[in-house]
Amino acid sequence: MANTRLSMRKIKDVLRLTHDAHLNTRQVAVSLNISRSTVTNYQQRAERAGLSWPLPDDLTEEALEEELFPPLVCVEAPAKALPDFDYIYRELKTHKKFNLTLDQLWREYREQHTDGYQYSQYCQLYRDYRSKLDYSMRQDHKGGEKLFVDYGEGLSLIDPQSGDLIKTELFVAVWGASTYTFAEASLTQQLPDWIGSHVRAFDYFGCAPKVVVPDCLKSAVSRACRYEPDINPTYADMASHYGICVIPARPARPKDKAKVENGVLIAKRWILSVLRHRRFYTLVELNTAISELLERLNNRTLRKLKQSRRELFVLFDQPNALALPQNSYEYAEWKIATVHIDYHIDVDDHYYSVPYELRGQKLHVRFTAHTVEVLRKGQRVACHVRSYLPHRHTTLKEHMPPAHRKYSEWSPDRFIRWAHKTGPHTARLVQTIIDSRAHPEQGYRSCLGILNLEKHYPQQRLENAAARALRYSNLSLKA
Repeated sequence: MANTRLSMRKIKDVLRLTHDAHLNTRQVAVSLNISRSTVTNYQQRAERAGLSWPLPDDLTEEALEEELFPPLVCVEAPAKALPDFDYIYRELKTHKKFNLTLDQLWREYREQHTDGYQYSQYCQLYRDYRSKLDYSMRQDHKGGEKLFVDYGEGLSLIDPQSGDLIKTELFVAVWGASTYTFAEASLTQQLPDWIGSHVRAFDYFGCAPKVVVPDCLKSAVSRACRYEPDINPTYADMASHYGICVIPARPARPKDKAKVENGVLIAKRWILSVLRHRRFYTLVELNTAISELLERLNNRTLRKLKQSRRELFVLFDQPNALALPQNSYEYAEWKIATVHIDYHIDVDDHYYSVPYELRGQKLHVRFTAHTVEVLRKGQRVACHVRSYLPHRHTTLKEHMPPAHRKYSEWSPDRFIRWAHKTGPHTARLVQTIIDSRAHPEQGYRSCLGILNLEKHYPQQRLENAAARALRYSNLSLKA
């Protein structure tokens, strides 16, 4: 079990990928950047609690935590800690120049686990592990399981104004079982283009894979690591929308994504090479030409299999793939924002309100081209229409403290209507005070003080005082 508990959101992903995507423990661990033992631990806790997927709609994160982590009744004696065989293998392979031996690694192991295995058992366990290693594993792809994605160098556009060449990137997506292919050109490999190409690829296929295998580019992986890569939050959000998981290829391991490496070469050979003498001035024009040749590529009969990629896709991948959700994914970005003292958060220099009780807290913010959502522990606490006006505020009254809410309801018209209840002179005095200020709000306190005099004096006396103030132009509460 991990030393610290995972967030409830990641625990939900463990259950979703286990039950919905039917992934094994290793695939879930790689996709969520956690250890296999942690995945197994939470699967067992969910099973003991009688939980499956989907979780009940009324089950809050606090209730889920209580189900998974009931009070401990007793503590069992821990079993002997297994050696980390992957670590042993890496150390022996990497540090040959130090003449590192199993004896030295065993001594380090016993320093960490004083009640661990003896040297003979330690060596036997490692020999058993070593005998099962497969140095060149053949990848047998199940239908509908994996989609490999990558970029290759694309053709250049011609700027119609200057005549300069504009480089493009060729996005390629290839199914593991059928090698059915999608390709399109984009101007960059940045996150908006990366996500947009995925969405259009899924629409082209009419279904989604259970696993997407990208390279370790920044748009897919926030922090590249051979063992524990961090998936970009927006990419992970897109994967959650389609119910898929992301398992990045290991850095500098092209065999992990050999399908798409070969797919990029084939796309260049059968698409880009055919278009190399044509001139394109817009991305739409280039992608129209690519889509025409893409159909020829997918419908071409493969020499050895005697079937086309499309036929293999319909036979193997399509029946076993995931159905697409009703709506395509809308590109969204994520950030963590601290709630300011005025109970607003900053998103691209515009300020959005959240409930005032959350002042000082750090909240997750998901924002699209049209909406801004604020979440706390997986629960949405605020939602606004996206505004692009800098240094302005979007505030909901229900987010304000009672005192602020009352002040926000003040307006010149409200003060004048209130004054009319006393009399015309009082109403004209309030109107004159408000008009005399550079900003109406500067006169609110004076007007409020004058109108509150009605609590201590008769209406007629207040009306006479207002008429006198107007006659002598003494526009103050004291006068």
